[in-house]
Amino acid sequence: MILSLIKFRKLFFLILILTPQVLFAHDTGDVAGGLSSGFLHPFTGFDHVVAMIAVGIWGTQLKQPAIWLLPVTFPVVMAFGAMLGVIGVPLPGIEIGIALSAIVLGGAICFEAKPELWVAAIIVGIFAIFHGYAHGAELPGSVQPLAYGVGFVVGTGTLHAIGISLGLLEKVKKGDKIIRVFGALIALAGIYFLYNAIV
Repeated sequence: MILSLIKFRKLFFLILILTPQVLFAHDTGDVAGGLSSGFLHPFTGFDHVVAMIAVGIWGTQLKQPAIWLLPVTFPVVMAFGAMLGVIGVPLPGIEIGIALSAIVLGGAICFEAKPELWVAAIIVGIFAIFHGYAHGAELPGSVQPLAYGVGFVVGTGTLHAIGISLGLLEKVKKGDKIIRVFGALIALAGIYFLYNAIV
C-alpha cells in the first residue's frame, strides 16, 4: 500500500514536470467561465501549483494545528488579495512576490524551518495576497466571477490537500529526506520564476 502510494506520487510529479503548460497562470487573459474553470485554473500555472502544494507540505511538517491552519489561511487571505485585484488597488511586484513564495516556502520545507505558528501564518498570508491579486485582476472579465472565485478557492484547497498527502511521506522510512528534496525542488522552481519575472 505504502509502496503504491509512493509510486503514485512519483508519477504525479513526473506528469506535472513533463506536461507542457503555461508556467504563469495569470499570463493568460482567458478566465471566462464559472465554477469548473475556476477550479481548474490553479492547476494550469506551475508557479501557483508549487506554492500551493508547498503550503500543504510545510503545514504537515509543522504538525497540528498548522497542518490545517496554513491551508485555511492561504485561500482566505488569497480571497482578500483577489478583491484588491478586482477593485484595482495597485500592488507592485506581483510576479516577484509569487516567485518568492516558492523560494521561501520551498526553503522552509528543505531546511525544516519551524517558526512559531503565527509567524508561519503571516508568511503564508503575505504570499497568498500576491497569488490572489494576480487572479483577482482577471475576474472583472469573467462571465461568472463569483462562481469562478469559489471554484478557484476549492481548486487551491485541493492543491493544499495534495501537499498535505505528500507531507505524510514523513511517516515512511527516509520520508523526511524525500520531503526536504521536494522543498529544494520547489525553491529551485521559485528561482526560475524569479529569473523570468525580473528579466
